[in-house]
Amino acid sequence: MNPSVKPIPEGMHSLTPHLVCRDAAAAMDFYGRAFGARDCGRLAGPDGKLMHGMMFVGDSALMLVDENPQWGMHSPLGLNGTPVIVHLYVEDVDATMARAVGAGATQLMPATDMFWGDRYGQVRDPFGHVWSVATHIRDMRPEEIAAAAKDARCGGA
Repeated sequence: MNPSVKPIPEGMHSLTPHLVCRDAAAAMDFYGRAFGARDCGRLAGPDGKLMHGMMFVGDSALMLVDENPQWGMHSPLGLNGTPVIVHLYVEDVDATMARAVGAGATQLMPATDMFWGDRYGQVRDPFGHVWSVATHIRDMRPEEIAAAAKDARCGGA
């Protein structure tokens, strides 16, 4: 290892979502319109499909690649669903969700004040990925959240 090279590149975090999309270039365009993502580069393969795309949504990186079943890379559209939700904190959840829906997302859950202290909602993008979008509205201690979960009938009896 070269000690002058940072093990985590400048501007990156330890964890970065890498989304497989059917038409990843179109997904990058959508994320720009829906979430204000900044396009940081695209690398297309000889067939024109995206081998690697890089964006920033707020302060976090998002990588994308075109689906390629031959290589075991399936998009949510190819799988008919996804077990993963991408969580996005924003300044204004209502405005962000409205912008996403206006850009072509489907609202799954309207933004609602939640028992854990966030205003929270969900959308599905046109590429099958589910996004939870939230604005933190109230700081709470863990015991307050646990009590509020019980009151909301999420935590048991």
